[in-house]
Amino acid sequence: MTHTFDKDYWQHHWDDRTSNTVAANPYLVEETAGLTPGTVLDAGCGAGAEAIWLAERGWRVTGADISTAALTAAAKQAESARVDVTWIEADLTSWNPTERWDLVMTHYAHPSIPQLDFYRRIAQWVAPGGSLLIVGHLHDGAQHHSINQEPPSEATVTAKDITALFDATAWRIDTAAERSRTVGGTGVHPKTLRDAVVRVAQR
Repeated sequence: MTHTFDKDYWQHHWDDRTSNTVAANPYLVEETAGLTPGTVLDAGCGAGAEAIWLAERGWRVTGADISTAALTAAAKQAESARVDVTWIEADLTSWNPTERWDLVMTHYAHPSIPQLDFYRRIAQWVAPGGSLLIVGHLHDGAQHHSINQEPPSEATVTAKDITALFDATAWRIDTAAERSRTVGGTGVHPKTLRDAVVRVAQR
């Protein structure tokens, strides 16, 4: 089944998933440990877990998402955490921000355009000398996703696919990894997630 990943898709997705607080992605924690807090854009921020985590650590954060439901939940979570985040409702496949950020990040964002085209697009929003962090669902040839499984193949990537986007004369590859982690706690069936994690910096 091919997913459209348009506004209606994401609005419905987040309508069903905004009641629970979710921890920030562990790869964000690892990959930002050595970075100096500055400005950051969370592209496809969802309910805001990563944006809020960075705001709590001194980053000046903008979270952008196509889903009103997601942003409403994110704003409530930020208020509870007593942090200031700028939330923007935008279709990132057509949005043209005038600002550039020290860090642009995206975690499992699935756009209506091809996945790699999306990464190429958001890379343009990195400020000179800044970094881009991408965490995506890993594609391996053995995976076959049914209608009820996530992610569908068109929303998966490899670390090699991502790093091939970046000219070595203009970008430094700091991380290019393919990793696995298990999620799910008490009363929840554990699930293994396989991820592509790439962080690049402008030279």
